[in-house]
Amino acid sequence: MMKPQNFEERLIWYSLVATYGFYFLGILYPINFVLGWILFFYLCKRLWSQTQHTPIEKRINIPWILWLWVVCILVIGVVTIIGCIDYDVGNNQTIRALIGWTTNWALLALFPLSGCLNIRPQLIYRAVCILCLQSFILIPFLYLAWILKLPEQLYSSPIERIIQNGQIYYNVGLYTTDYGTNQVRLFLFTPWGPALGLIGNIYFFLALQEDDKRLRRIGIIGSLAMSVVSVSRLSFIAIPIVFILVLFLSKIMKPATPIVVGIISFALGIFSTIILGTVRDAKDTFHNARPDSSRVHETLAQIALERWSEAPIWGHGVPEVPGPKVVVGMPIGSHHTWIGLLFIKGIVGFMAFLVPMLFSFITLVFKAQKSLVARVALCFLLTLFLFTFNDSQEILAYLYWPGLIIMGIAFRTDEQGQRFHGNSKLD
Repeated sequence: MMKPQNFEERLIWYSLVATYGFYFLGILYPINFVLGWILFFYLCKRLWSQTQHTPIEKRINIPWILWLWVVCILVIGVVTIIGCIDYDVGNNQTIRALIGWTTNWALLALFPLSGCLNIRPQLIYRAVCILCLQSFILIPFLYLAWILKLPEQLYSSPIERIIQNGQIYYNVGLYTTDYGTNQVRLFLFTPWGPALGLIGNIYFFLALQEDDKRLRRIGIIGSLAMSVVSVSRLSFIAIPIVFILVLFLSKIMKPATPIVVGIISFALGIFSTIILGTVRDAKDTFHNARPDSSRVHETLAQIALERWSEAPIWGHGVPEVPGPKVVVGMPIGSHHTWIGLLFIKGIVGFMAFLVPMLFSFITLVFKAQKSLVARVALCFLLTLFLFTFNDSQEILAYLYWPGLIIMGIAFRTDEQGQRFHGNSKLD
């Protein structure tokens, strides 16, 4: 059995395999964001003690793309302060917004930086498969709890009173019923169903790289089960979309690729009318699957865009809580990462997130031509990008942090001469 070999691997391994233990104690959120800061300070310690005599294989080298993430996330932190002051939300809200930045936005830089430590991606794949197995075992019992009419929510951790970033992240529950349809859906160790759909999709691509065939099958089945029970519409279509995109992007430099693209473009031109009709029908089906949810999402986006003009440069500083009745009280600035950024952080915050995402995509596409771990990281980044149109993804960084570490590992592969060659399950 693969075992952790150093301090950083032990932290990652036990944080993943003990996820449900932390969740049922109501401390998963603080455990995971503290993990990001511990790994960061350990990285700083390693950098501080590093000398010219440090062996090459033990040296810490931080690639430029990770510095870009650090700078841009710091910009978002500054924008948070300016937005709160400019829109005069009050000292209490400003302090809470800053604390929120340290527990969500900051993790988007801290965990990729942790990828510069001596962490094997195979360890993360194995731990994720184990967590998927735990989820697969737990799912029938949660449906049984629904059949027996047990309470949806068991309790809420009192730790939320200290951090005060939202009680929902400290709730311990069994299941929920969907607004408008009363359909049962599970969220397992995540705060809500679509978040589980995102995690299930990300874990699918991580589990796909597990070397042990038995564990790989378990991880794949468990991750797909997580996506299904989340009843997230996007999670049903994201996996094939990302899989096809990465398959194409990872072979974009090969001579046969332009030929295939030409043939596909020719076919699309001939059957364009049929394809457009099919896309429209699929969009209507997607919308009508949960019409109330679609209406709330669209209304939230419309209100946020209309009110962006009130604070176009620095934003409103914080989401508007609660929202109007027309959106069932949902906060204005939520349920869409990009529109939420415009409303809360303004155009400056919007660009501060767009720039590292764009450069990360370009970097990973080039690395994916030769690096297996870069292909996995590209899968993660594209999955995250798709879900940014479904929710505010920065607040879920404490859940998808394994993908952030894989992305950090992919960025530093060339710097440390590690290519992670091998037969990818994405080929």
